[in-house]
Amino acid sequence: MSSVAFSPDGALLASGSNDNTVRLWQVSDGAQLRTLEGYTGWVWSVAFSPDGRLLASGSDDGTARLWGVVR
Repeated sequence: MSSVAFSPDGALLASGSNDNTVRLWQVSDGAQLRTLEGYTGWVWSVAFSPDGRLLASGSDDGTARLWGVVR
């Protein structure tokens, strides 16, 4: 894991990893909710928007993505 971020309400945790994925976790029980794929390099950064509806991520492959957060 190379980066983590909590959602503004603290209910979700996003992690970026060297397996080229972003994962969303439910904080209350540690359950993995989603795996976001599409990068060809390590994911170095993740950040939630202030309203928690979007997740931004950046990768070693030189791209950044915005993901809709569905609970």
